[in-house]
Amino acid sequence: MESFVIEGGHALSGTISPQGAKNEALEVFCASLLTPDEVRISNIPDILDVNNIIALLKDIGVQVVKIGHNEYSFKAEHIDLNYLESDEFIRKCASLRGSVLMIGPLLARFGKAIVAKPGGDKIGRRRLDTHFLGFKFLGAKFTHDEERGTYEINGRNLRGAYMLLDEASVTGTANIIMAAVLTEGTTTIYNAACEPYIQQLCHMLNRMGARISGIASNLLTIVGVKMLHGTDHKIMPDMIEVGSFIGMAAMVGNGIRIKDVSLRNLGIIPKAFRRLGVKIKVEGDDIVISRQPHYQIESFVDGSIMTLSDAPWPGLTPDLLSVLIVVATQARGSVLFHQKMFESRLFFVDKLIDMGANIILCDPHRAVVVGHDRRVRLRAGRMSSPDIRAGIALLIAALSANGVSRIDNIAQIDRGYENIEARLNALGAKIERHIYKND
Repeated sequence: MESFVIEGGHALSGTISPQGAKNEALEVFCASLLTPDEVRISNIPDILDVNNIIALLKDIGVQVVKIGHNEYSFKAEHIDLNYLESDEFIRKCASLRGSVLMIGPLLARFGKAIVAKPGGDKIGRRRLDTHFLGFKFLGAKFTHDEERGTYEINGRNLRGAYMLLDEASVTGTANIIMAAVLTEGTTTIYNAACEPYIQQLCHMLNRMGARISGIASNLLTIVGVKMLHGTDHKIMPDMIEVGSFIGMAAMVGNGIRIKDVSLRNLGIIPKAFRRLGVKIKVEGDDIVISRQPHYQIESFVDGSIMTLSDAPWPGLTPDLLSVLIVVATQARGSVLFHQKMFESRLFFVDKLIDMGANIILCDPHRAVVVGHDRRVRLRAGRMSSPDIRAGIALLIAALSANGVSRIDNIAQIDRGYENIEARLNALGAKIERHIYKND
């Protein structure tokens, strides 16, 4: 088991650049299945989830070539359709949540797909209903194999259709878009997710020859085409990593510049940190966070307690609530966090409470943080990362704590953050990676 050992209390300073967006990478990789031509993708983050999807694409016959640092080409000319039905493929898909994004492209181009319940974070139920309903609107037929625990999806007679999604699911929207671009007729998706990841996917598909309009809105119109061709695509900076670095700079920074953040794609993320009192300066496309000796949580206009809650884009992404909670532990004032989407994502606050944070977990979805205003430092401790975002939040907490902390199960952090200890050590952190056996 790999773990991080963190010596807390060191102020960080300097410049750091965000990696490419993990969620976008998973979508555009799978979009390469829609054409036999070469697709070149750059600014790819070197993280576990991304590397696992690349390996899975290789397994099914995609020619993947590393062109340079963080740049690959994908050529899905010869796909092994028999392997797609094998137990080995099903097993690998079941352990990797991002594999669900392969369903839409496979249905569109080959007329069939097999899906098992995918793995991923332990943050509560993550249903696939939106994906399945979208495919059904297009005319897909489902057969459940109880023995294998899989669904066989027949998409040989797909037709464009109007659909109103039951939720603005990012992966669900991406999957339906990829199924619709090669489907005859016009598909209209209402209540579509419109996150920057979806916008990037749509722009890439249009460069490949797709006909998608309504990009950046929740009403997408897709006119099916007969075939797509290759393209070049650059992944945008990861807005979740940018938000993580803002939180880290507020907690333990002594002047940090976050380079090339793609400010227009951050939405209300900077505003959420400003509501906690964090002072953020924008210089061009960089964000500069000076030392924050104190930061005061805002109140609403009527004087009521500040509430931060997740919502579909352009609302606040749920992936940053864990980081915001940690930042609030050292703020001046109180704030209520409402995590609406996942019923287990707030359970990591027990670890912060053990470190001395003043948090009341009201229920699985709500927590009140009463900030220490830096009068009381968090205590070092031993903890385990339950998911990607809680993992980085615990790492930030450990960097600010008094003493030496240990975080186990850091494979969860590696799934979403590239070479994070080296990048933070370059700013002055003291983080070591250890392998423990029989512990």
